Amino acid sequence: MRICVFCGSSSGSRPSYTEAAVSLARAFAARKIGLVYGGANCGLMGTIADTALAAGVEVIGVMPRSLVDKEVAHTGLSQMHIVQTMHERKAMMADFADAFIALPGGYGTLDELCEILTWSQLGISNKACAVLNVDGYFDPLLALFGHAVSERFLKPVHRDILISDSDPEVVLDRILAYQPPHVAKWIASSDR
Repeated sequence: MRICVFCGSSSGSRPSYTEAAVSLARAFAARKIGLVYGGANCGLMGTIADTALAAGVEVIGVMPRSLVDKEVAHTGLSQMHIVQTMHERKAMMADFADAFIALPGGYGTLDELCEILTWSQLGISNKACAVLNVDGYFDPLLALFGHAVSERFLKPVHRDILISDSDPEVVLDRILAYQPPHVAKWIASSDR
C-alpha cells in the first residue's frame, strides 16, 4: 500500500507540525506503507520524506519541472518523477496512491485535498482521504464543510468522506477500514 501525503513546503509556526510529520512517517514504516508526495526537500515535505527514507520506506516524489529548476527537489528518493504541470503532478500522485492524508499546509495542500475530495464526491475515486488534524489546524476547514452542509451545498455523507483525527495511528486505522459512499452528489430541488 502507498499513501499520498499532501503537506507544506514550509514547516509552519509550531514544532508540533514537524513532530506530526515524523510520527506519520514512522507509522508508515511500522505498517510497511509507501509514501507518495510532492518531491520537495524542504518544510514538512522534506521532513516526512527524510524520516520515511531513514526508516526504510519507499518514497516516491512527483514534481513539476519549474520547481525542480528552483532547486527544491529532493535528490535522495526511491523514485522521482518530473512532470510539466501541477495538474500532471496531482494526477500522477493520485495514480500512485491507494489513499490520501493531508498534514498542515497552505494553498497547494488545500488544493490537492479538495481536488481528491471532489473526485470522491463525484465517484471518480473511491480512495480514502484524511486530514491529520495537528493542534486543530484543520478545525476551520472542517467547520466550513459543516457550514456547506447546513447551507445545502454538501450532503452530510459527502462531508463525512473526509477522515479527521489528531492521531496518526487512528487515521491509518480509519483509512484501512474506509468504505466509500455510493450516493449521488446532487441535492435535488425536491429535497428542499
